[in-house]
This record gives sequence, C-alpha cells and structure tokens, in this order.
Amino acid sequence: MACITLTLTTWWKRSSLKTLRTFGIASIRRFSKYQLALAAQNFLDYESIQQQYKAEVPEYFNFAKDVVDKWAKAEMEGKRPSNPALWWVSEQGDQVKWSFVELSHISKKAARVLSEHCSLQKDDRVIVILPRIPEWWLLNVACIRTGTILIPGTTQLTSKDILHRLQASKARCIVTDQVLAPAVDTVASKCPSLEFKLIVSKEPREGWLNFNHLLNLSPGEHNCAVTKSHDPMAIYFTSGTTGAPKMTEHSHSSHGIGLGINGKYWLDLTPLDIMWNTSDTGWAKSAWSSVFAPWIQGACVFIHSMPRFEPKPVLETLTKFPITTLCSPPTAYRMLIQHKLTSYKFHSLKHCLSAGEPMNPEVMEEWKMETGLDIYEGYGQTETVLVCGTFKGMKIKPGSMGKPSPAYDTQIINEEGNILPSGKEGDIGIQIKPTRPFCLFTQYTDDPERTASTVRGDFYITGDRGIKDEDGYFWFVGRADDVINSAGYRIGPFEVESALIEHPSVVESAVVSSPDPIRGEVVKAFVVLAPNYVSHDQEALIKELQDHVKKVTAPYKYPRKVEFVPHLPKTISGKIRRNELRKKEWGES
Repeated sequence: MACITLTLTTWWKRSSLKTLRTFGIASIRRFSKYQLALAAQNFLDYESIQQQYKAEVPEYFNFAKDVVDKWAKAEMEGKRPSNPALWWVSEQGDQVKWSFVELSHISKKAARVLSEHCSLQKDDRVIVILPRIPEWWLLNVACIRTGTILIPGTTQLTSKDILHRLQASKARCIVTDQVLAPAVDTVASKCPSLEFKLIVSKEPREGWLNFNHLLNLSPGEHNCAVTKSHDPMAIYFTSGTTGAPKMTEHSHSSHGIGLGINGKYWLDLTPLDIMWNTSDTGWAKSAWSSVFAPWIQGACVFIHSMPRFEPKPVLETLTKFPITTLCSPPTAYRMLIQHKLTSYKFHSLKHCLSAGEPMNPEVMEEWKMETGLDIYEGYGQTETVLVCGTFKGMKIKPGSMGKPSPAYDTQIINEEGNILPSGKEGDIGIQIKPTRPFCLFTQYTDDPERTASTVRGDFYITGDRGIKDEDGYFWFVGRADDVINSAGYRIGPFEVESALIEHPSVVESAVVSSPDPIRGEVVKAFVVLAPNYVSHDQEALIKELQDHVKKVTAPYKYPRKVEFVPHLPKTISGKIRRNELRKKEWGES
C-alpha cells in the first residue's frame, strides 16, 4: 500500500542519523522544569500536517498482510532496527519480546486455530476477553488474517455483561482465560449462536478448546483472507457513560489505515520508539495506541501485565525500561502526581499524551513542573479516530483539546446544523457530506435508528458540547446531557471540576445538575476528599470550596450544593458516570 511504503522509505533514508540522535537525547534525560520540548520526528508544525496528509484508501486492505507482514519483510531485509514489535513484561518480571517476523509467524498459527479448529469464516464474530497478555495481541492480528470480526471485552465484565454481549453480537466464538471461563459457562446455554469456546490457559477445561495447545500444533502458514477496505473488521462496545453500551462497527480501513493519523502525527512514532499505552484491552483506546497506531509506524508496543493501574509500579516501569512514549487517561496522571516524581528518573521518556476525558490544567502544570515534560491531549471517541489533538510544536493551551485532526473537518454547530462563529458554544460535529470520512465508524451494529440519530444536516454529531476559540483551538464543555442550565446560564461540568481540583482538599469531583425550585437546576458537586481533610468540619469546608470556585472561575458557576462521597461511580474503563449521579439527583430510575 502506498502510504506504508512511503513510511518505510522515508524512515530508512534517515535511520542512521536518527538512531544516534534519538538515543543520544534519551541517555541524558533528567527532570527539569526548564526541559526544552523535543522536536517532532514526522512533521514540521501543525500547518505541515494539514498539507502533507492525504487519505489513500485502496479497494482491498488487510492490516495483518499490508502492515504486519510488510514490517516483517523490512526486518528480514535489514530495513528496520532491532526494536521489538511487542515487548511484554509480567508482574514477576518475566518478559516476552517478538519481532515483526515472529509476530507475523505466530499470528498465522493463531489464524489456523480460528479457521481450522473453530471452523470460523469471514465475517463471523469472535469475542475476546483477555487481560494484558501477549495472546490478546496475537488474536487481534489472527482475527484480521481470517477476516473474522473481533469484539474485545474488558476482564471486569460480569456474567450479565458477557451474556448481553454474546446475545447482542451473535458471536460464534468466545476466547477468554480460566478466570472468566466459569462466568461464560453460566450463560452459554442462553446463547444459541455460540459454538466455540477457546480458553487461553496451560490447564485444560472441560467443554473448551485449549488455545495454547492448538497454537503449538498449528503450522505457521496461512492464506490471508481477502478483505475490502470497507469490510467490517471489529465491533467495540462503548463504555456506557450515557446509557447502555452500543456496538460500534469499524472497517479494515477505518482503524487499519485511519489510525495512522494518530501514530504518525499525534503519537509522533518511528520504528525506534517504544510506546506504552496503559488502557485496558477491552476498549477502543487500546486499539488506538496499543495495536494499530504504533504498528502502522513500525514502533514497539510495550505492555505491562498489571491487572489495575497502580502508580508505583508504573513509575518504576518508566524508570527501568526505555519507554519513549506514554499515553494514559487523566485519572492516571492525577494518581501519578500524588507521588514524589522527582525521585524517579525517566531516562528515555520524551512524549506524554492523554485521552479519554478532558485533562485538568492543574494536573498538566504539576506534571510539567515535576518531570519537565508536557502532556499532549487528544480527543476522540469509540466511533472515531483522533478528532482533535495538541501536536508537538503547537502552543499548549491547558484545558484545550487542541486543533482538528487532518482526517476531519471538525466544527462547532447549532441545532440546525449551521457552523457557529468562534466563541459560541455548540455541538462538536464532523462533516460527513458530501463524502463520509473513511476513518469514521461504519454504523451502530443492528441499530439503524441510533446510527441515523448521529446525523444532523451535513454533520456527524459527537454528542459533546464545545467551543472553538479565535486561534482555532477547541474546548470541551461536556457531554450534551451533562451541561447544566441554571437560571439561563449554561455551565459545563468540566470547568467547575477543574476549579475544584485546584483546592488541596479535593482528590476528585463530579459535577451535575440538581433540581431547584427557583433556578430550575443548580450546580451540584460530588467531592472525594483527600485523607487528611476527611475529619474537617464539613460545613466550613463546603463554604471554603464554594468561595474557591467563585475566585477561580465565573461566580455564577460555583456549586450551590456539595456532597462529600468516598468514591465516584465510574464505567469499567474509569470514566465518571455523571448520568448516574444526575439520575439520582432528579429521582430517575
């Protein structure tokens, strides 16, 4: 494919000089609040991104064949450095390293397991629920090779969640480990479409095929399925922040080619880089930054098997391993800055990114002060690739999601679908007419009404509210359902939450609307207190927080109601479920 060939050729011409330059910089990194920003590796500035990006979508495309196998060929020809394609580390310190040659070979063996032992055909659906183990990455590539449709799921799913996904997707096969296999067995009889159960385990389980055993027996040759660019490749269940999870379908090109935008421009990766994305394997963000974006660029995907995000192991891993690029959600950075960062030395880290929810400016400033590194925000959804981002070389406006990705014509629009001028709040929309961007999701599977509801005039409506400033930067206001209308004032929860988190007593907060007989609705804040503030006088602390918000933002935005809680309700992916808090306030079921 043209864009892959260009990436290989362009990199190879510069590789010898870049190797010395990159590792020379990495070897002397130390923390400093005056650390100079490193130049982008793949572009000059934001304007050059817009100029050089050209969407090339061939009629036929398969990520396994056209990306993984091409990098394997480059390795065999000596045209890629000896950087692993996958580098996995267990909690006990065991390691697995696969080159692209090895990944290509083993994924062909895995494809034979799916096609021969499970008799899976092109377009059959396969649910894969595995923790951060190499087999999860192997099965991603194997499903693509066979043309089967991958449906990832987080290991935190309950038997009820698994039942819903099996019945909704009509999957023929499920792959999981010994932890979740019993939950699958309790619901399998209610799923008539389910024919094959594969367990990733050293030990056999009655009624299950053993993936590891069959993998060892399978030959390493496989004829890749012929897939068109717009054929379905994967279905991702959304995280359910605003309702029941939706089945979001992506094509072979929308992620297999479209996420090259993320890898080349936002993540700014080359074959010399080692990328660590801490996302759970059940979410589309893992596809973004743990599979497609880095491997399109020929970079190494780093994985730590930790079952949950814990600050100390993360910081120790960044110190011990030559990770160059880190991507984590805002919640993770909020946890990391609670530790003494100056006692750690990240010798190789040079690029930090965040996505999933808006990043509080205070967290960005603290991270920069302690590490000398900026955090570059990205905004997207399960339905999209990167929509907006802060790219290297751009001025960082803390709290902003940056400027539009070159893949999309992104605008702020009103209820009639008309583009609003700078400074006006509206819905964040992506232009889809006359031509729908190829990297946008295809549909909500088996739900044409919901799919149609996302279209307004010439735009796809993201469901988020925002503002574009005079410099072309976009600012997140909140989910459309989360915006509070109090006595004629529209208030976004994010700006109030950002003001609250500046106060030393606040670890985390969620802001929602609450009914009021005079104003219709008012701002209510649910606040998780720092441990040393739990015993403080609550009435006095509420007054202090209200006064604090009045000082750092517009006075009308302060929370007229405050409730201290031990924790906030969140989705399995860690996003705050404000809709749950809002329903509780309004007495909705």
